[in-house]
Parts: sequence; structure tokens; C-alpha cells
Amino acid sequence: QVQVVESGGGLVQAGGSLRLSCAASGTIFSINSMGWYRQAPGKQRDLVATITSAGSTNYANSVKGRFTISRDNAKNTVYLQMNSLKPEDTAVYYCNAAVRYSSAAGPYFSHWGQGTQVTVSS
Repeated sequence: QVQVVESGGGLVQAGGSLRLSCAASGTIFSINSMGWYRQAPGKQRDLVATITSAGSTNYANSVKGRFTISRDNAKNTVYLQMNSLKPEDTAVYYCNAAVRYSSAAGPYFSHWGQGTQVTVSS
């Protein structure tokens, strides 16, 4: 069994910063991609940023230059540093991890955290 737990959300004024953390634990042989997604009320869940085990990153255009994703492979942890926050960044932020359970030849399975609320006031 795999658990994915986010932390670090909260309320911040526009222009401020927050740092989100996400740790995966349990039956893990390896993790390929880890990433952050967000969902605002009444909207679909959208990609924010992803990072592979090799460190390759991908960002949504709306956060490029403001958000930075990083990863500690030894701790199965991914971070999202969010700067210059805007009210439109308000959403529940979800962490995702693509986990291989027990073999170098096995498939990867997608696991989601419960989400952490980020609210940016104007």
C-alpha cells in the first residue's frame, strides 16, 4: 500500500509565497514522475508542474517563472515553491506519484494525495 501526503497549504496575500511538500511512503520500489495538480471550485483538475526521477520538469504556462518544483528521491518527496502568488492560484493542490511497487520490470501505478488548500487573498 502506498500513501501520498501533502502539506504546506494555507492562506496568503497576493504577492506572497508558500511551499508545498508531498511525501510518498509504503510499498515503493521506485517512483517515476511526481507532480502537482490543482482544482479550483467548479473547475477541472489541471496540471501545475511535474518532475521525473532524473529531474526533468514541466510547468503549466500560468505558473512558469513563479513556481519551482523540486524533488528529493532519497525521501520520495516533491516540493512546490510558489512565489508571486495571485488570487487565481487559489485551489486545492493535489500531489501525484507514479509508483513501481516491487520490481524493476513492473508497471507504474498512479497515486494521489488528499489535497491541500491554497487560498490567495487580493
